[in-house]
Amino acid sequence: MPTRVRLAEIIEALSRALDLTEGQPAGHCIACCYIGTAIGAKLGMSGEELRDLYYTLMLKDLGCSSNAARIASLFDADDISFKRNFKLVDGSLSQVMRFLAKNTAANAGPIRRMKRLVNAMRQSGEATVEIIRTRCENGAAIARQMRFSPAVGAGIHDLDEHFDGGGHPLGKKGEDIHIFARIALLAQVVEVFFRDAGPEAALREVVKRSKTWFDPRVVEAFCDVAGRRAFWQQLASDDLEAIVLSQEPGEQAIMADEDYLDDIAAGFARVIDAKSPFTSGHSQRVADFADMIGDQMGFTDMRRRKLRRAALLHDIGKLGVSNSVLDKNGPLSPEEWGTMRRHAEFSEKILSHVAAFAEMAIIGGSHHERLDGKGYPRGLKGAEINLDTRIVSTADVFDALTADRPYRAAMSTDDAMTILWRDAGLALDPACISALERGLQQSQ
Repeated sequence: MPTRVRLAEIIEALSRALDLTEGQPAGHCIACCYIGTAIGAKLGMSGEELRDLYYTLMLKDLGCSSNAARIASLFDADDISFKRNFKLVDGSLSQVMRFLAKNTAANAGPIRRMKRLVNAMRQSGEATVEIIRTRCENGAAIARQMRFSPAVGAGIHDLDEHFDGGGHPLGKKGEDIHIFARIALLAQVVEVFFRDAGPEAALREVVKRSKTWFDPRVVEAFCDVAGRRAFWQQLASDDLEAIVLSQEPGEQAIMADEDYLDDIAAGFARVIDAKSPFTSGHSQRVADFADMIGDQMGFTDMRRRKLRRAALLHDIGKLGVSNSVLDKNGPLSPEEWGTMRRHAEFSEKILSHVAAFAEMAIIGGSHHERLDGKGYPRGLKGAEINLDTRIVSTADVFDALTADRPYRAAMSTDDAMTILWRDAGLALDPACISALERGLQQSQ
């Protein structure tokens, strides 16, 4: 039977991947959604406006993966911890300078660190605009691809604009900034400071930034909401995800059909692949190769559709891996390998939050297992690895071999197939390799 899944449930689960790449704990976007929709309701927004605001808040960081490589390169830093720490900076010159001095090339020797710091400070103005523009434009474009309204896209696009005109990328001012963005920025700061130091710290930060970062009208609405003890109790509750899901605005829940699930998977594949210049298009190509194998194996159209979806999302956990590891031009240390291996675990955890994605979660968590039991993360062996996972694994390895990587150039198709056959029966399923080979021959 065709699948129909509640849209809010899907977006809540996938928002956890956005939390990863921003260095935030799982549930950051969900908490922002709780804060922001309470503000929107206080401002008297209609049900339709609140629904669009709800999804803007959940997806505010859709474009965040696209600036990760640039941050890691410019500041010689772990982009994830860099972003996490920067959330506590108020934008004043003194705080920014202290932050850069502490977080630029933190693991380098003193001479290299000083050179990188000077270079970063020299470029920081233009680089900041570029980094934020890329994030904002990509996020808005992906929201449109996922069928969200222009208002949701505008809210995501304007997230880093400030009420006094001091934000980026366009320096918008006052009510020229979309109201969803004005609420989302405040909600983001509240969530970060509340988690770091409690309600009083969050309130102080909001009041301090009123008229500069924040719209005073939005600040006033938040202060009114924050005066209710139940607001902070629910924000700190272990049941917050269920609370936010139950409070989805509108007269009835939006359901996603098969076509919509395809669009959501394709949209998040763009988020995943934007994380590194070396993975551009990787998820889409793995989906194409997996579909090719499924076709050769006689899969039904519905099974191929679900396989393709799983292939698009199999690497979603890589959003939790720093680009200092993903893009490293050289062998990884044992510690870095440990970090890299965790991406399969992250993929499974994220996808398992949607009951209808159970099969995808298995594939996301197991696509680096090997038939001989030497894979990760669980060391599964033989029949413990299902066929759909074996297919995605084969497609994943083939694309990795035939695409450029930081440590080597792309291989030819023939060379890649030679390596696949060398691992037949050990890492990969010979039947999957054979099906891929037939499919490639027919496509020529």
